[in-house]
Amino acid sequence: MFLGEYDHSVDDKGRLAIPAKFRASLEEGLFITRGLERCLVVFDVDAWRTMAERVQALNPWQGDARRMQRHFFSGAVQAQPDKLGRVVLPQYLRDYAGIASDVVVVGLWDRVEIWAREEWQRERSEAETNSAALAEHLAGSA
Repeated sequence: MFLGEYDHSVDDKGRLAIPAKFRASLEEGLFITRGLERCLVVFDVDAWRTMAERVQALNPWQGDARRMQRHFFSGAVQAQPDKLGRVVLPQYLRDYAGIASDVVVVGLWDRVEIWAREEWQRERSEAETNSAALAEHLAGSA
């Protein structure tokens, strides 16, 4: 389980230290791919398998499904944290998410998101400003 938000930095070699509280869950390996809002998403092996099966099961005869599969799978990389709990974020993923140095690592229960700090501040502000309306909208669709 991943919870909380942590300020970190990506070093000049593109390495990110995974927050200590997340390391045990990711020590067997992880997958990093493009998220939907210009962030990166990290899955442990089991969560990756579940999400990958859902994306793979989309109908390849539908253009939107193919586009989602391309977005999700073409950007994916499998990684293994080093002894210091660091993983390399490939340059193409850092470019996608606008990550230069300062990031926020966000725990979202079954996955982790990595955001450029400024982008996370905007996203969090939007969610905090509209949380009541968002909750009401989602409650209506349940």
